Amino acid sequence: MENIIFERIKKDISENDVVLFMKGTAAFPQCGFSAAVAQVLSQLGVRFKDVNVLEDATIRQGIKDFTNWPTIPQLYIKGEFIGGCDIVREMFTTGELQDLLKDKGVPFKDAA
Repeated sequence: MENIIFERIKKDISENDVVLFMKGTAAFPQCGFSAAVAQVLSQLGVRFKDVNVLEDATIRQGIKDFTNWPTIPQLYIKGEFIGGCDIVREMFTTGELQDLLKDKGVPFKDAA
């Protein structure tokens, strides 16, 4: 079972430049942490795929096992696991997230 879930996760990550595994959707987040990361990405104008882990318990647990990271949301940029809410907010505040997007060739608008 784990292999099927991991393959699905890998497919989402490889087919999309930016993927956010979150509780709820970008349009209707179901948790404050997920909402905060979605808001950062939206503020930067980054197009991203949102994966609602609440719709599928196997994905909800699978993404935690995949990254060995216990919490959701989880952000991936160009296949690389970036982190959760605190990490993303900190990177955004310091400009590190914008630098990473630029380095990875992901289009965004400068929020300044």
